[in-house]
Amino acid sequence: MRFLIFVLLLFLGNAIFAQQDSLPPTKETDSLKIETKDTLSPKRPDSISKDSSFIAKKGRMARALKPKRDSVTIKDYKIVSYLRDTTYLDTTLTIRKEYKYNYLRTDDFELMPFANMGQQYNELGKDFSYVPYYPRIGATAKNYGYAEKEDIKYYNVPTPMTELMFKTTMEQGQFLDALLTFNLSRRFNASVAYTGFRSLGKYRYEQAQDGKFRVTFNYVTENGRYDIRGHIAAQELEDEESGGLEDRSQFEDDVTGDFQDRAKIDLLYTNAGNRILGKRYFLDQRFKLVNHKKDSTDLDPISLAIGHEFSYETKMYDFEQLKQNDALGEDPFLVPIEDRARLKTMFNKGSIEFSNRTLGRLTGNVSLFNYDYYFNSILITEEGTIQNRLQGEEISVGGSYYNKIGPLSLKGNINYTVSGDLTGNNFDVMASYRLNESNTVIGAIHASSRMPDFNYLLYQSDYRNFNWQNNDTFENIRTQNIKFGLDSKWLGLLEAEYSAIENYTYFASTATQEQIDSAQETAFVKPFQESSTINHLKVKYTKELKWGKWALMNTVMYQDVTQNNQVLNLPQVVTRNTLYFSSDVFKKAMFLQTGVTFKYFTSYNMNAYNPLLGEFYIQNNEEFGGYPLLDVFINAKVRQTRIYFKAEHLNSIFSQPNYYSAPNYPYRDFVIRFGLVWNFFS
Repeated sequence: MRFLIFVLLLFLGNAIFAQQDSLPPTKETDSLKIETKDTLSPKRPDSISKDSSFIAKKGRMARALKPKRDSVTIKDYKIVSYLRDTTYLDTTLTIRKEYKYNYLRTDDFELMPFANMGQQYNELGKDFSYVPYYPRIGATAKNYGYAEKEDIKYYNVPTPMTELMFKTTMEQGQFLDALLTFNLSRRFNASVAYTGFRSLGKYRYEQAQDGKFRVTFNYVTENGRYDIRGHIAAQELEDEESGGLEDRSQFEDDVTGDFQDRAKIDLLYTNAGNRILGKRYFLDQRFKLVNHKKDSTDLDPISLAIGHEFSYETKMYDFEQLKQNDALGEDPFLVPIEDRARLKTMFNKGSIEFSNRTLGRLTGNVSLFNYDYYFNSILITEEGTIQNRLQGEEISVGGSYYNKIGPLSLKGNINYTVSGDLTGNNFDVMASYRLNESNTVIGAIHASSRMPDFNYLLYQSDYRNFNWQNNDTFENIRTQNIKFGLDSKWLGLLEAEYSAIENYTYFASTATQEQIDSAQETAFVKPFQESSTINHLKVKYTKELKWGKWALMNTVMYQDVTQNNQVLNLPQVVTRNTLYFSSDVFKKAMFLQTGVTFKYFTSYNMNAYNPLLGEFYIQNNEEFGGYPLLDVFINAKVRQTRIYFKAEHLNSIFSQPNYYSAPNYPYRDFVIRFGLVWNFFS
């Protein structure tokens, strides 16, 4: 099936012959200026010559050559985000691209991956500057690869463009992310994308696989008064769950024995797995009631528009186990274990927007959020009755503002719930001031109030210990965050943020020491709220030093947590340093980049993982970390193709096996992986 979809994408890339140049986005379409993707300017922008086009004649498509015109550059291939910020396609090879060449396709500096590709990530850093306005289904450890509506991209391209990303996995599998984007007319753009992934893994019972299909479109009328965009996303993320090591000595003490073959190591579960399944339909449209353009009187343009955003999503989280296991609890209600949480949401937002070049862009909106989170049956126990459903609707009002006054840029957003129990309010303000061509100062404030995710409020399982209802006892999580940044060409990027969190919500185990020693700690994990305020300080510094063809890229993060009870555990220092060499080779036919990356984080009480909930939980019994991660890479670029070759965790060959991603879950051993990202144009 995945092979057929891949072939279909290639076929469509050559079969779409009605392609015409797309019109560039108008100022009303973009909320910010067009910026270089990855914040790096390509030294030699690639260009694509277009010598012919296809036109319709008498109802039939006929090919007609046109005189050669100006070449189309890479900057004409635009990518528009959910917030309507615009970047362009970047086919350069940079160190930042090396950091993003992973399963998430984003820089994972503040994350600690597990042994197999596509599994959960432990957190090395926290970011409280952004909080989703509405609670989500939960199982956050399993959601890193899930594309929310804010993650979907829309495209504006002059010719068909295809992007293929391929990467080898840990064992018996591959990762392929394929995208085809094109236009059917000068004003209608579309894209089709599919991500197929499977990895058996080095350890038994840890197979991971994904299938994610996305379709997008965007259209604007000839007079520019009406535009619409939308997408359909169908996603399935499925993992086997081993429960981690049954006996750590097999991993830590057997340095040269049989257990160097990780498939021989004993694991807690042999028959468990979880899955996230989601489908979403999204539509966003806008109509301009007034659109006065600049005329001979030199008046500023004025625009008045109404808009509507709609999304409908169904999401399901499953945990299944063929037989009962004491590590998750004794005497379950039913065997086999089949836990299933479902969430259906429908979101409607109506807005009115006034735009003026002097006053900026001011938007007001009214939103209706319907939710239905449910399980199959009501549970009646000696302690009480646990309902099977949380259902209702939220009505909120809000507004946003954007303006740019010379070197000063302002953005603001506010929402307030007038009816409903899940949310309270949120408030965001961001300002950036360009001191000169080399220095920019950034400041931001965030404040929000909302209930925890649904799995904190209500959960049901065939295991007796994993049943609770807290929607009447838990209070809103209140977060206040202030952020400051200095982006300097000479000094680097310095970011500092301070957060205060009230009613912080977390999972923790109530197991006794005897239960912990008998590997039953996971069976007693429950949700809690911290009554006292938690203060979190994070300072992050990024700077690249260059000497000719050599460069040293440094990222250092410092964190400090002040709390009455130890419920937010993070490493104090995380650092990543990359020394690399870059040069053109073979008479500039290839651009080569090779180097070594060193990553390190101080030891701390690393969060433990619960596979039944798909969540991490607090543990304060032992510390992990304090070990380096050393990777060696050789990357190359030929035209629009970037080739990646990496030896991961090289130092594990000669270091002690004390490297963990979570308690009882070892990090990956030394492995060599390769792949490519290939852009080609029709």
